[in-house]
Parts: sequence; C-alpha cells; structure tokens
Amino acid sequence: MLTKKQYELLMFIDHSLRESGVSPSFDEMKDALDLKSKSGIHRLITGLEERGFIRRLPHRARALEVLKLPENAHSTAAPSYAPNVIKGDFGSSDEQPLAANDAAEIPLLGKIAAGTPIEAISNPTNFVGVPSDMVGRGERYALEIDGDSMIEAGIHDGDTVVIEKCDNAENGTIVVALVDDSEATLKRIRKKGDTIALEPANKDYETRIFGPDRVQVQGKLVGLFRTYH
Repeated sequence: MLTKKQYELLMFIDHSLRESGVSPSFDEMKDALDLKSKSGIHRLITGLEERGFIRRLPHRARALEVLKLPENAHSTAAPSYAPNVIKGDFGSSDEQPLAANDAAEIPLLGKIAAGTPIEAISNPTNFVGVPSDMVGRGERYALEIDGDSMIEAGIHDGDTVVIEKCDNAENGTIVVALVDDSEATLKRIRKKGDTIALEPANKDYETRIFGPDRVQVQGKLVGLFRTYH
C-alpha cells in the first residue's frame, strides 16, 4: 500500500510521461508535492521502486520506467507514443556505458528550435548512438534542441530528442512542425476547426496559430536523452 505522497508522486510521473513523453525534473516533482527539499523525492522514488511500481532501467543512467499503477488509479489517456528513456536527476553516479549490442545509430539532422523557429532541417549532419530500444519499427532520427520554449515539458536547450517520422499526430502530441515550408520547430500541436496551434511549454513564449495549409507534421517525439558533462 502506498502512502499519500508516494501515490501523488507516482501519478504525477505517470501523467508527465503520458502528456509530454519525459519525466518531470526533481524541482518539478518537489514543487508538485509541496516538499521543501529534493531529498524527500529521493526517498519517495526509492519507496516506489521497492514496492515494484517503478524501476531504474539497467545501463541507462538516470532513467525510470513506470511498471504499474495502483488498482484505484484513474490515469488519463496516453498519447500515441510511449517514450523509452525518461531523464531526470535521480542521483546515481554509477553510470555505465551502453554495451555494443544495446546501442543503435540514427541520423542526426541538426538542430531544431524549441524557441523561435529556425530554418528547415533536411540533411543528416552526423549519426548518434542511442539505446536500441529507442529504435522502433518506424523511421527515426535525432535532433539537437536549440532554445528553452519546451522546458516545462522537461526538454532543455542542448538535449537530443528522438523523433519518429510521421505526417500526422493527435492533439497534445509534441511534434516537429514545418511552418511555411521553411521553418522547423518542436512544439505541442493542437488542432481546432481550420486552425493549428503550436504550443510552447514555457510561459515566456506565445502560442502561434496557423491555417492548416501552413503547417506540416514531420515527426513526433518518442525519446530524449541528455549528456552530462
């Protein structure tokens, strides 16, 4: 049986995964549960792990997976993707490199704006190694984040996101959007009538509204990883 705080944290993490594809930061978890320090979050995460509700992924530094929810939980409907790597500062310093057979390479297509849209992305600039379970059946590619407009969804400047190529996405999905055939940006998409809204996850940025012929979906977010220096 979970304590009230354990239940609240588990549901908050699960909601964040389903809503944005990434785990909340320690600060976000602390604020959501109205705790005074991050040490309380560490204890709650350990308790959830010991009870089998979450687990730390092997060979994945700072990665968590939600294994189950309480029987009385009422989880919101999940979007159409299920990200594989959930980043966050979970305090482990025993990072282990990926084994050769645990890694795969996907093309890095350059930088994508999480801020003001930048020029369209088309050609690979390099290849990056990612966990093999990030490479699904569909065509996937990587982009480096430039900007902070999605920071409240846990996507930071300098992060690398894994994108599954597609030309359509459900409302609320974080997508790569091509605007006017010339600008690419990473935003949450909302469709209503004859308009398409590209929503940031940062109160300092405004939602941009377009006609349906001005925005093309080029992929949806399925994973994220961060390099710690």
